[in-house]
Amino acid sequence: MMPDLGKYGDTVLSAYGASVMLLVVLVALSVWRGRKVRAEMAQIEERMKRNG
Repeated sequence: MMPDLGKYGDTVLSAYGASVMLLVVLVALSVWRGRKVRAEMAQIEERMKRNG
């Protein structure tokens, strides 16, 4: 149940919305970067195996 926020309701809800959006963006960037680094590491490991 959400408390009555009065005249600050829009401000508080938009702040919550902005925070959630920022968290989603940060998680998405972290996942994207993790996949990129994992692919680069696999490529380096493959080169190391070939060059032995």
